[in-house]
Amino acid sequence: MPMKELVNLILGVTVALWAATVIFAQNEKRDNENKNVGKNEKKERDLAIEENVGVVLDIFSAIERRDERRFRELIRPDLVIHWPPSLPYGGISSNLKREGATWSETWIPLQPTEAERKMDPRVVAASGKEVVVLWRQRGVTQDGNRFDGEVLGLYLVVGGKLARAQMFYFDTAALVSFLANVGIRTTEPKP
Repeated sequence: MPMKELVNLILGVTVALWAATVIFAQNEKRDNENKNVGKNEKKERDLAIEENVGVVLDIFSAIERRDERRFRELIRPDLVIHWPPSLPYGGISSNLKREGATWSETWIPLQPTEAERKMDPRVVAASGKEVVVLWRQRGVTQDGNRFDGEVLGLYLVVGGKLARAQMFYFDTAALVSFLANVGIRTTEPKP
């Protein structure tokens, strides 16, 4: 092989290796940047989830303590709440305004002690904006009859404040029966 061809071959291989090294280095740099972006996005998402869970648990604490001022600090003014329609406070309320009985009007008389007000909230799932909590609804009548039922709540947090809440009682029939025995009128679900 003549010298000129050998030099051209070596030069060609060197240029090819150099180009491959540059391309690999650029790809590695891009991959590392993507990993860092992914890590940063994950950290931001995890922080948002943690903050949203904190907001929802603070709301439960405010309800248990009957701290209306703190409760209002943690909700958006356009909060929408969905309750099962068969309950006296059932249906959808917006801006904390509704026609008919409210949850507070129904339950405050049935929760005379801390034991009945204790909701035992437990976060079962959370995502970027939603938090799912399993909690207890408790009450006692003047005659000593008790209700203690599980509720699953789906909560939407926007901008660090509660924007939407929807409750799912595990045994709505037992709750309706308990309230009826107390003399609290419930409504029939609409078809």
